[in-house]
Amino acid sequence: MRAIQIVEPRKIAMLDDAPRPEPAEGQVLVRCSHVGLCGSNISQYIGEGRWADVEFPNPVGFSGHENIGTIVKSHCDDWQEGELVLANPEGPYGFAEYLVCQPPGIARLPQDAPDPAALVIAQPLATVLRALERTGGVINQSCAVIGQGPMGLIFTYILRLMGASVVIATDLLDWRLEWSKRYGADHIIDASQEDVVKVVEELTDGQMVDFAVEAVGYVDTLETAAHLPRHGGRLLVFGVPHYELQQFPWYHVFREEIQINTCVGRECGEFFQTAADMVLDDRASILAEMVMPRMPWDRAPEAFEMYAARAKGSLKLTLEL
Repeated sequence: MRAIQIVEPRKIAMLDDAPRPEPAEGQVLVRCSHVGLCGSNISQYIGEGRWADVEFPNPVGFSGHENIGTIVKSHCDDWQEGELVLANPEGPYGFAEYLVCQPPGIARLPQDAPDPAALVIAQPLATVLRALERTGGVINQSCAVIGQGPMGLIFTYILRLMGASVVIATDLLDWRLEWSKRYGADHIIDASQEDVVKVVEELTDGQMVDFAVEAVGYVDTLETAAHLPRHGGRLLVFGVPHYELQQFPWYHVFREEIQINTCVGRECGEFFQTAADMVLDDRASILAEMVMPRMPWDRAPEAFEMYAARAKGSLKLTLEL
């Protein structure tokens, strides 16, 4: 079986003879056709932050988790061979030709889907839906999203879809901010040129926002995000923290009585089918536009480098097997 293994920082091995997994009872085996790269893969790939102390080589296939494919063997009731699915692989070992998964981390897709690769976006959408279900409503509330990579862009779009009164988007890259406007941001802030906290203060007449989302995980972005909610407002820490221990403005958060929530984990599988259905209809089909570029499997080393460099136009970069 073909698979990717990160053997050392910034070095990928393209395997042709990796052992094929076998599904246990209650699981299915999926032959992968597309797998998306995630921002959470990049610190792993470059061996930075909390990944600096992780042993290399990484396990084969780790940590791909945004997969589209076809069921080729089923030990699970109600899931049949030949079905096209969105799959959350066990492990997660999704940088591989074959992967094992099980409900609820699997969703049915139309057999005649005109662009299966585009449906990769449903996996990150599912994580956003779960996060917002845990953090409460945003109708008529002001919101800010720190980071406008794929995750931040999805938050920007879904917050607007869910009835936020104002959505403020910020990023260091101007080309990403152009996407923010396409996805409904009322205001964009180029963090490479402006003081985000001051600009948000000006935009809100000193009130700050009701709800802020941090979708990056770096020390500086977490510090910025912590200063955006109003007194008693809410902060969602969604970006994977870059370090096991890192500085955070706890005194400010304490004095302002800011409510903090986090969200990560396989439980997003419960939202897989909803996310897939939203991408397939008018509710969130526009998000599929960010599945770019699409690159053949054998160009994976180049793809990882592009993603690490945040190359212009590289959003939900997807490998095609």
